[in-house]
Amino acid sequence: MEIQDKYINPFTDFGFKKLFGSEFNKELLMDFLNNVLSGRERIVELTYMNVKKQGVTEADRKAVFDLYCKNENDEVFIIEVQNVFQQYFKDRSLYYATFPIQEQARRGKDWDYQLQAVYTIAILNFSFEEKADSRFRREVQLTDTETHEIFYDKFSFIYLEVPNFNRDVDELQTSFDKWMYVLKHLPRLQERPRELQEKIFQRFFEQAEIAKLNPQDMNAYEQSLKVLRDNYSIQKTATEQGKKEGLKLGIEEGRKEGRKKEKITIARRLKASGLAISIIADSTGLTPEEIERL
Repeated sequence: MEIQDKYINPFTDFGFKKLFGSEFNKELLMDFLNNVLSGRERIVELTYMNVKKQGVTEADRKAVFDLYCKNENDEVFIIEVQNVFQQYFKDRSLYYATFPIQEQARRGKDWDYQLQAVYTIAILNFSFEEKADSRFRREVQLTDTETHEIFYDKFSFIYLEVPNFNRDVDELQTSFDKWMYVLKHLPRLQERPRELQEKIFQRFFEQAEIAKLNPQDMNAYEQSLKVLRDNYSIQKTATEQGKKEGLKLGIEEGRKEGRKKEKITIARRLKASGLAISIIADSTGLTPEEIERL
């Protein structure tokens, strides 16, 4: 596979973990998370944890996160990348978030149920809503449905809908804007934009250069890129097939509706001529009740 791009695609499994999932590039992930959290939380240290999580028993389902980290206060960060729309992705993100909650239980000790915060950050290459929506960041917490006040602030889901971010490079105002821009446009860029000259983005672009990958990493990236393209092709084929089936069904339904209208028109004429309803029913296939209502 010959790769013409200059920078790796961050939505590939290899690309995302290369840029954000190693100790060497930890500062990239910390800066990204601090901007996603909009200054509410300031992470000064991160520890990468095992991404594979076992349920309470061996028979329980497991969870495998893209990234799983803890900060200096033992608060948990689950970072997930999702390329294609998944019908129950909200359910999945909720299910995954229960693992770090259960892990905090102090087995065999007195425990007052105090929990550390759990953040789920989902980077999506699709939109939740089919209708046009300019929102690209959604934050979900438990709230009081009557007062709309936050009921519990230690359980947060932040969804970044990257395709909805439509600001041009000269419209970027914050560091968060810049992170969203590079996530969306990195594979198509040939040079680092002058608007992204900060030290953190200098390092980001250096780490993203395909030409700097060693042969082993290049092979891993090619395989990861193939999976991304295959998944896109499968989704596109399924969508096109669904459209064709829908069109076919619509045409058939239209034909049925047309034939029904034609029968009604004939029945009206026969009824107006005084022909018996039973004969009209036999001739048109309509029921006597349908003919009576004409």
